[in-house]
Amino acid sequence: MTRPLRFVLLLAVGVLLAACGVTSEWDASDLVADDRLAGDATVTALTTNAFGLPNPTLSNADRRRFELGDSFFTQPWVQAPASTEARDGLGPQFNANSCAACHVKDGRAEPPTDDEDTPGLLLRLSVPGRGPHDGPRPHPVYGGQLQDHALPSRSAEGTIVISRTTEAGAYADGTPYELERPRYEVVDWRDGQPKERLLVSPRIAPQVIGVGLLEAIGEADIRAAADPDDADGDGISGRVNEVWSPTMQREALGRFGWKANVARLADQTAGAFNGDIGITSSVQPEEEDCEFSPLVCEGDVRGGEPEIDDERFGNVVFYTQTLAVPAMRDHDTEAVEQGAGTFVALNCVACHTPVQRTGDHEVAVLDDQRIRPYTDLLLHDMGPDLADGRRDFAASGSEWRTPPLWGIGLVEAINGHTRFLHDGRARSLEEAILWHGGEAETARDGFRELEADERAALIAFLESL
Repeated sequence: MTRPLRFVLLLAVGVLLAACGVTSEWDASDLVADDRLAGDATVTALTTNAFGLPNPTLSNADRRRFELGDSFFTQPWVQAPASTEARDGLGPQFNANSCAACHVKDGRAEPPTDDEDTPGLLLRLSVPGRGPHDGPRPHPVYGGQLQDHALPSRSAEGTIVISRTTEAGAYADGTPYELERPRYEVVDWRDGQPKERLLVSPRIAPQVIGVGLLEAIGEADIRAAADPDDADGDGISGRVNEVWSPTMQREALGRFGWKANVARLADQTAGAFNGDIGITSSVQPEEEDCEFSPLVCEGDVRGGEPEIDDERFGNVVFYTQTLAVPAMRDHDTEAVEQGAGTFVALNCVACHTPVQRTGDHEVAVLDDQRIRPYTDLLLHDMGPDLADGRRDFAASGSEWRTPPLWGIGLVEAINGHTRFLHDGRARSLEEAILWHGGEAETARDGFRELEADERAALIAFLESL
């Protein structure tokens, strides 16, 4: 892009922002100035393993620890007793037999189709909590999530059935589009249809790159960006979630999970081992299945007490903390620069904050990094179309955490699909934008008003991340 054209573009962006009554500290040049999305933790390799590479600044000793964690993240767990004692204890009910079964190549899962039952989508289950900061209460029989797989001697809790309807729409220039709305049902309940008021919410497994850097962002910075009462009048009112941390044994700021319902990666790892695979740890020493349905575990052979020891558990946490982030591609091209200007003009930057800085962290290589994750880690009301009606600590049934955008343009190359949002309903980045509502309604409507080449430039920018 020539200098005069860049000036015209930025001038047009400024006029649009002023017309909308929005001021922004960002302009297009900020978003394309540097391809190092994760500071020193950025890698330039663009292979199909680009999501699984270590932070390049790790020492040799830490690189070995990374590889050990990788092995327990990737290799399947098996039923106990087994000759592979370090990896036995699967189940008795589960959603997958390894972390990588859902986070394939450390990437994003896709929802199952009629042709293939892919892991990576689970249903959260709960009954209503008692107060605004009360976490979702597990169902008294089926617990906190539906486990749709089981050991041969046991029965799965139920089967997920997804039906889909299509809804037609059109951009302002007349170009048609179609959205696909999923509906979730559980059949073949193991112990019969639940009698209580059951809250159900689908969750797709996201990619796990850069999560250690998100953990290292200062809590004060996240809280400072919150605007729960929309004091600045821009229509955006990000809120923090206050959640229970089992590793800290206290309430803490939530920053992980689709509703920011998890405080630390150690909490996330322990919860996934227990709920998704049926593996106990010192953080969660009791299997959820056994707590809510003791007969399910009667006569069951455990794979140790706990089934993953602290050293191996810590290595898995370290692995997720030190996964690198692929560099931005084509950041100096005309299309990407134009799309960056549109991203600012639509005020997408109000939630997808382009730049954050990390503070102190237990993993020293994560300290003091200027990163570009495109998230504020806050909760935002996304409107009724995406609402699940299920409160999760302070998050309402229509609030979701802003997901980071780094790596989003490599999902197709690495995972072989383009399914986005919390349940994978969006079949493309365009559809993901069109599903936005609530606080993002103005940005969505602005996207609909764009000409075809402007929409293409915005998508080119997103695909560069």
